[in-house]
Amino acid sequence: MRTLAGLANELKAGVTTSRALVEGCLERIGEPQGEGARTFLKVHAEVSRAAADFHDRLRAQGAALSPWAGIPVSIKDIFDMTGDVTTAGSRLLRRQPPAGADCAAVARLRAAGFIPIGRTNMTEFAYSGLGMNPHYGTPLNPFERRRGRVPGGSSAGAAISISDEMSYGALGTDTGGSCRIPAAFCGIVGFKPTARRVPVAGVFPLSQSLDSVGPLAASVTCCATLDAVLAGISTNTLRTAGLRGRRFAVPTHYVLDSLDSHVAHSFERAVRELRIAGAEVSEIALAELEELPAINRKGGFPAAEAYAVHRERLDSKRELYDPRVAIRILHGREQSAADYLELIRARAVLQRRVDERLDEYDAVLLPTVPIVAPLLQELESDEAYLRINQLVLRNTAVANFLDRCAVSVPCQEPGEAPVGLMLMGANGDDRRLLAIAAAVEALVCPT
Repeated sequence: MRTLAGLANELKAGVTTSRALVEGCLERIGEPQGEGARTFLKVHAEVSRAAADFHDRLRAQGAALSPWAGIPVSIKDIFDMTGDVTTAGSRLLRRQPPAGADCAAVARLRAAGFIPIGRTNMTEFAYSGLGMNPHYGTPLNPFERRRGRVPGGSSAGAAISISDEMSYGALGTDTGGSCRIPAAFCGIVGFKPTARRVPVAGVFPLSQSLDSVGPLAASVTCCATLDAVLAGISTNTLRTAGLRGRRFAVPTHYVLDSLDSHVAHSFERAVRELRIAGAEVSEIALAELEELPAINRKGGFPAAEAYAVHRERLDSKRELYDPRVAIRILHGREQSAADYLELIRARAVLQRRVDERLDEYDAVLLPTVPIVAPLLQELESDEAYLRINQLVLRNTAVANFLDRCAVSVPCQEPGEAPVGLMLMGANGDDRRLLAIAAAVEALVCPT
């Protein structure tokens, strides 16, 4: 996969043009046997061509452009874009008025010169880690595509747009793992920033307490470039971060339970490589994480806060919902005001306790997802769907609940099923975590 830095150099040197990049992406989106129709809910073909021609003319005239000017990116169907209806992967919102303005994340990408080539498919209302959508189809994982593996969710189309080079960066959201899970399943990189690092106004909400806006891309450096733009910071370069002497923690409780053998082997190999490179990797109990199921037993923040958004629509138009999404939202009815206030208190207490335990470490290491991407046929029953979805979300949701930043990088051997290695950093430590992750990626990522 081509990187943003490589594309920027090609544009600067005249090796390629923005129009060529856009046409290449559109060609891959339109391939009859490809995944474009399931990956994109709307394609901005003519607008993208016009924007590409504009950037090419300015570049030809020697204008001082952003290095990213003219590079196509995809936008998850949860973000407001001027003139588009934000359906959030649902049938329910298709007749809503189009957005009158871009949300901040989209506006910042445009201002940096990126070209939004289209809106990507997603789990309805972002409420699942598997990436399935019964309304618009499910884009298939690039690994063993003929067998039909899920892409991961909820930013399903975002991940496939990168793996299949239908775009070179993708804008996603992450409430419980929605950038990192599809990245892990599809062999790319996904970044969950500290919540509120990027404004969420104009993003259809799942959980106001946990929602964050993050990128998916071919590499950590690509994600870091997009993160800088999305966060509105001036620098998009990462400081070099060596691994010798870095202190990593591997929790032995909760996040290593029920690993399939391939994930376990890939994770152990990555840890071994880090130790060989001079990093100090310590196994720690961190039993605090085992309190999470009890704290979230009534659905946690997503159920309560999603129910507050959807309760009137569920009363009148439940038949338009994905039944598997509706039942999870309805779980929010079980929480009283007292339950919700206790949830807020329990979160603050657990955050403080875990912060104290992890203060001496540069990052926490854990498998992004305990299993490889399941086959669609394994998820035909509601019981299997709910059980596997809960397992898939388990590790990634830790970072959201603790309000930390986290990134998933591929760590499998070349040719094997994709596996994600997750690095979790402290709240607000986003750029430092990305710099460390870039060094880890260079060591463990398949080439």
